[in-house]
Amino acid sequence: MAGMALVILSPLMLAVALLIKIGDPGPVIFRQQRTGAGGRQFTFYKFRSMPMNTGDIPSDRLGEVKMTTVGRFIRRTNVDELPQLWNIMKGDMSLVGPRPPLPNQIELIELRRANGALDCRPGLTGLAQVSSYDGMSVASKAELDGRYAARMSLREDVSIVLATFGYLLKPPPKY
Repeated sequence: MAGMALVILSPLMLAVALLIKIGDPGPVIFRQQRTGAGGRQFTFYKFRSMPMNTGDIPSDRLGEVKMTTVGRFIRRTNVDELPQLWNIMKGDMSLVGPRPPLPNQIELIELRRANGALDCRPGLTGLAQVSSYDGMSVASKAELDGRYAARMSLREDVSIVLATFGYLLKPPPKY
């Protein structure tokens, strides 16, 4: 499915890559170490939405950083997440699951380890994401991730994917 999505979305991804390159020098793809299933680290891919040399910022602190002009748009529409289809194809991620945390988000990782969510492959979308992820406390994110891990099923995944489309139609956050 991820391979088909990459092929179908390749014209959009190419257009976004060109806009990023025109708008700000530097690489188009942002690479970062993230924590996956079992605590294993992997390289995570996104379209770059922030200026060069911006440090690792957890999603709940995005209001503290400047975004590029193209970055604001691709963040709001979640187009910046499309390169993660490659992470799915590589087996580092799944379509649905807890979002992969930064390795320095120790509290979130340990809470997920305790509730079984760290055993899940991280996802492009998940229960916490469709429940206002960016505004949640670490404990709330971990609780929703644990709830997902406990009732993980195809039905649950389809429900979350459908809810993701609804989430994308919400008004943009105030960065």
